Amino acid sequence: MIRVKICGITRLEDARLAVEAGADALGFIFVEGTPRFVTPAQVAPIVRALPPFVTPVGVFWNHPAGHVKAVAESCRLGALQFHGDESPEDLAGYPLPVIKTIKVATPNDLDPMPRYAVAAFLLDSRERWSEGEARQPIPWTLARVAGAHGRIILSAGLTPANVAAAVAVARPWAVDVNSGVEASPGKKDPAKVRDFVQAAKQA
Repeated sequence: MIRVKICGITRLEDARLAVEAGADALGFIFVEGTPRFVTPAQVAPIVRALPPFVTPVGVFWNHPAGHVKAVAESCRLGALQFHGDESPEDLAGYPLPVIKTIKVATPNDLDPMPRYAVAAFLLDSRERWSEGEARQPIPWTLARVAGAHGRIILSAGLTPANVAAAVAVARPWAVDVNSGVEASPGKKDPAKVRDFVQAAKQA
């Protein structure tokens, strides 16, 4: 069965909602200046409240390794997602599973993937982040091709209405959603979260 990550968690109530809906992982964005930025002080108590087998994922963007490791330890993160221009060498040596984001629009964007020795790739659009507006999906057929290079987490423009179709075309290992299940930036919509997880899991 496909795995589901709900990203951009900023509140304990949204974390509990996502877990109850059946999410496998929750994403916490430690990127300053973004609409869903959270601090370790905010995230640590949320992570402590999570049940076993739900993975807290920290999202970073060109942060120094020392900073990433300190945040991971203080928050007891289960995986690390890197969304910036990190090189394969930058991502070596972390004690947790590493996810590298690849921004995809054309087939050439997949070229760097073989250079990375990571646990999974998250395929996203080239937009820096969403302020709450709908994002355009990446080409799902490219996501399917990318599966030759490792586990694929499909992101960008996914909603409860299109995630089943996306899974059918892309055949990813997991899907990731943020603004597609929000009531407003940083606040999740309960109905959208439940509908998204159900549609993804049944696809």
